Amino acid sequence: MTKEDDAGGSDNRWLAFVTNLPTDDPASRMRVMRTLESLGSAVLREGVFLLPDNPTTRQSLTRLTEHVARLNGTSHLLLVTAQDDAQNFRFLSMFDRAKKYEELIQNVQSLRTGFGISDPSSISRVLAKLRRDFEEISALDFFPSPIQEQALETMRNTEREILALMFPDAQKTVTAQSTAAEFHRCTWATRTPLWTDRLASAWLIRRFIDTEASFLWLDKSQKCPSAAIGFGFEGAKFSNSKSQVTFESLLQSFGLQRNAALMKVAAMIRHLDGTGPAVSEAAGVETLLEGARRRSGSEDDLMSESEKTFDLLFEAYSDVNKHL
Repeated sequence: MTKEDDAGGSDNRWLAFVTNLPTDDPASRMRVMRTLESLGSAVLREGVFLLPDNPTTRQSLTRLTEHVARLNGTSHLLLVTAQDDAQNFRFLSMFDRAKKYEELIQNVQSLRTGFGISDPSSISRVLAKLRRDFEEISALDFFPSPIQEQALETMRNTEREILALMFPDAQKTVTAQSTAAEFHRCTWATRTPLWTDRLASAWLIRRFIDTEASFLWLDKSQKCPSAAIGFGFEGAKFSNSKSQVTFESLLQSFGLQRNAALMKVAAMIRHLDGTGPAVSEAAGVETLLEGARRRSGSEDDLMSESEKTFDLLFEAYSDVNKHL
């Protein structure tokens, strides 16, 4: 194996997945097709799919080959090299995500027309969905280009503007010796196991405080790195107390407690944490989080799944407040 192979190949090395699926099991056929779609594959012809050659796609297609065999179908995974630059260009063009990024940029920029007219929380919810769209596009962008960074920068700028509309006093409230800028693109750390308060706090951080936050999940024996911002455990910069859960500590520290929907989320977290009065929807949210925990193979997966629950909860609370 060459160094090039070990790195996942070059731009003119491709994987062709050739398959023939049984016709008597349409549900299984559909699952295979959806899997290929979720991997970002391009269709060369019926039953022939193309992906760039790298360790991730190789592993995914190898597993799919094994799955097809269990369905009594046939499949072959072939390493393909473009015969010339023209063919390689055609292959590359099948994975050009520029139009998707351009459409995303237009959608993000269009949100500005609602500034001063629409409820900033409503605009924020739309932007959160567009952020997920961006993540889905970039996850399948095998050959990143400058327009990807342009789309990301457009989202960053719009997020900052919307947060300023939602929480005009927030930057005045962030801890006496700190500024909001110090909490941008930071690494945040909390301890496992992840449950309601820690998951909700992580959602709050990424959604309203540091939209490009990265997270460390520490076990009980690990010390929090000095470069990381700890939350949700004893001795952390942001933690619970006799009167507050960590979620509430973050709300207060970053001037977010004036948002009625976030305060409703906080009340539910306090109840699930065993320190607050009953909240009718808490049992349902707890069930959803338990389902997310069972489905998730890692803390990152659990974080991703739980974010959807808290997004929907925040949206529901915002809609209720809007009509009161």
